[in-house]
Amino acid sequence: MLRKVLLAGVALGLAASVARAADGPGLEVTIYNADLALVQDARQLDIEKGRQRLEFKDVSSAIRPETVSLTADGVDIVEQNFDYDLLTPSKLMEKAVGQQVTIVRTNPGTGAQVTEVATVLAANEGVVLKIGDRIEVLRDDGVPTRVIFDKVPENLRAQPTLSVTVDSDRAGARLAKLSYLTTGLSWKADYVALFDQPNGKLDLQGWITLNNQSGTPFVDADTKLVAGNVRVAGNDGGGDYNPTEGVTSAGTEANTGPGKALGDFYIYSLPERTTIQPSQTKQVSFLDAQGVAAHRVYQWNAYDLISASEPAHAVVGVDFNNSTGGGLGAGLPAGTVRIYQRDASGSPKFVGEAPIGHTPQGSELLLKMGEAFDVTVQPTLVADTRVSATRSRYSMSYVIRNAKSEAVTVELRQSGYWGRDTKVVSESLTSRKIDAYTVGWSVPAPANGQTVLTSVVETGW
Repeated sequence: MLRKVLLAGVALGLAASVARAADGPGLEVTIYNADLALVQDARQLDIEKGRQRLEFKDVSSAIRPETVSLTADGVDIVEQNFDYDLLTPSKLMEKAVGQQVTIVRTNPGTGAQVTEVATVLAANEGVVLKIGDRIEVLRDDGVPTRVIFDKVPENLRAQPTLSVTVDSDRAGARLAKLSYLTTGLSWKADYVALFDQPNGKLDLQGWITLNNQSGTPFVDADTKLVAGNVRVAGNDGGGDYNPTEGVTSAGTEANTGPGKALGDFYIYSLPERTTIQPSQTKQVSFLDAQGVAAHRVYQWNAYDLISASEPAHAVVGVDFNNSTGGGLGAGLPAGTVRIYQRDASGSPKFVGEAPIGHTPQGSELLLKMGEAFDVTVQPTLVADTRVSATRSRYSMSYVIRNAKSEAVTVELRQSGYWGRDTKVVSESLTSRKIDAYTVGWSVPAPANGQTVLTSVVETGW
């Protein structure tokens, strides 16, 4: 049910001062979830013998210079610099402080030009000039004025430039490989789910969303995307998503979807090259599953053993499994699922969205859409009895009300118990232990009616 992965790719145009050969191996960009990308550029360079400087222009303005690596046969790196002070009128004026420039003013009425030599004294919130014996502020007062500079300072660049000083043992063309890490490139998964409640089915489309804030165009290159929380110094690698978000039961199936294993992560490759311009977001489809088994779930969680003066609305969600048997059969990269249902006229309507973490194949997921309007739960602490110095007995009553015209089942979960020695003494419905601190019940509520659940639970250590 899955189409082959079609992941948006990016490419990094590294226009070096030494032209890239037409038959060069090309670029590869690997983008991670945590605002990080690895750029690998292999090309043929015509390198002279001895010490020289190679310039790579149009590198990412968010490059991490300490991660740069350049390798070529017979070439040793002496020094490398990343110049990101870009050429602008204000920067040009700042660099001219203490130096002389030529000021040309044009009379708007006659067209006559007056040329003067000025020394730039300051260029902070404005430009202060010394012209002869007078001090003047360069103003935008309607008089056409030009400033002429003798040259462009060496440390100002029209584009971000990586310069590498190398020492070569011979002259000639050879394969050189440049690689570095950069921020400013990111990707995430977005999903669109159409939930067919009457038939218990879910259609799920997956989209890769790429964002380029690196300040550099990425043009026509091989791209790979890595799903997983890669640790970076100063960052725990958690990304924007809880790693277990939306997962009620983690899967153990071997992945049969489009992602391929990369150590403990998954990597998605783009079979075709594409381009992302600076400040551009691009989406490409990577998943299309039809008829995945799913059903609506009402859930209510209590975290303390207390009474509530007002009923609380149950959470409504969609439960499904991404196993092969469930009709999906793919691990899901972290992202946001936007859920739609058809109204009475058959038109899809947005009913909520839910985040999910990186989800292995075979997992059970619950997409929480919001609060149910017609389904509520009201708990009451009937009794709190101390059994011993270390144990207590709690008697609880829960009123589950359903104002809908159809019967529903509410998954009620009560936390707040003390640990593994928790024991259910009596209950009106059979419970199940969720974890050491939580007991759960599946409570049926009739249409336009209510159900009262009672339980007596002893807990302690």
